[in-house]
Amino acid sequence: MAESSNLSIFKIGVGPSSSHTVGPMLACNLFCNALGENVSKVERIKIELYGSLSLTGKGHLTDMACIIGLNGIRAKDLSASLKDETISLAMQNHKINLAGRKEIDFSYERDVIFYQDFLPLHENGMKVSAYDCNGGVVLEQVYYSVGGGFVATEEALKNPPKQEQHKDIKISFSNAKELLALCEKHKKTIAQISMEYEEQFNSKEYIQKYCSEIWEAMQDSYRNGCSTEGILPGPLKLKRRAPELLKSDFDPKDPLSFVDQVSLYAIAIAEENGAGGRVVTAPTNGACAVVPAVMLYLQALYGSEFDCKVVDFLLVAIAIGSLYKKNASISGAEAGCQAEIGSASSMAAAAAAYIMGGDAYQICSAAEIAMEHHLGLTCDPVAGLVQIPCIERNAFGAIKAISAARIAISRKSQPKVGLDEVIKTMYQTGKDMDHRYKETSLGGLASLEWEA
Repeated sequence: MAESSNLSIFKIGVGPSSSHTVGPMLACNLFCNALGENVSKVERIKIELYGSLSLTGKGHLTDMACIIGLNGIRAKDLSASLKDETISLAMQNHKINLAGRKEIDFSYERDVIFYQDFLPLHENGMKVSAYDCNGGVVLEQVYYSVGGGFVATEEALKNPPKQEQHKDIKISFSNAKELLALCEKHKKTIAQISMEYEEQFNSKEYIQKYCSEIWEAMQDSYRNGCSTEGILPGPLKLKRRAPELLKSDFDPKDPLSFVDQVSLYAIAIAEENGAGGRVVTAPTNGACAVVPAVMLYLQALYGSEFDCKVVDFLLVAIAIGSLYKKNASISGAEAGCQAEIGSASSMAAAAAAYIMGGDAYQICSAAEIAMEHHLGLTCDPVAGLVQIPCIERNAFGAIKAISAARIAISRKSQPKVGLDEVIKTMYQTGKDMDHRYKETSLGGLASLEWEA
């Protein structure tokens, strides 16, 4: 596979799920692009959802995301009013403005089909088909939402491109061992190596601006989560807690008050995601609050000293996140919640260790410790919603990240297990995990009876 920028480990999107909302929306955007001028021939669109996209699709708003995407609207451009307008057009007026260019008839009951079967190449499969006035196929495409809002076609997964080394790529790393070797060889930090890697694809100014926009979006989602009261959408009727938590007095003399602070940060952002609001996929939506909660805590702790290191923090997190994406998975449907909350906690722990003054080895140790204690974590959202246990799980992921960073920094001996080994173990654990516990709502907490 050709080398590419890792910046998209963090991307601005909408809740509640990167793989079940952002990914399907992107797939439908790509389908619109593939139609090109053939949009004029289309009279009907059919969406078929398989596996986890079907089993938890309504709770994750997968069906609505597909409708929005087929209207040619991208996740980062979606506002609350545009979302309501687009869904109303489809559900009340029975129309889709295909690719934003041609209005066609749409029947939800006829044109959105949920199958419990799994497509062969990934747990999150979907098929989009376009037909002309005679029922002939204009275009048909199978997509897989592979986690973190990333999408691959059936052809791409069946025939992945061969490993290529671009002539302009002078620095690259595929695992922690290679990353540490680069740090040692060039006498540089992980943040510096990550920046140099990214500069092969974008200017330093672009990278810094991108990271600043990501941080601002994270803070916006926190502020929105704190200022919005009421009930989260869906049959659970879960009350938002962040506005009340914000009113709590954090006693500076209480050594455990940081737990309350971090919990507030994480719950506010995770609730905003659960409401379908604008958040940062980091590296997924289900785990969107872990990294920003740790950042908000460090900002409160270090003040302007942290503000000057935001870009470095994110570059370290991006470098670690890329290792999970390359060598394992960030998809709950593929490897359980260990791949989402676990990866996010690992990324946050590494970046926190950097801020705390850790060297490259301590940073990778922090990442390893955080993931080690998420191994085997299932993905079993109640009612298919990214609410229970997902919201509180973000808080625990953030707290574990801070603990992992502290443990790694204070350690005097060499760790026996490395980051590469724990990433490999996480992926194998996910593959061995029963499918009922991988975002299908067929087992665990999700199978419990609940009352609205």
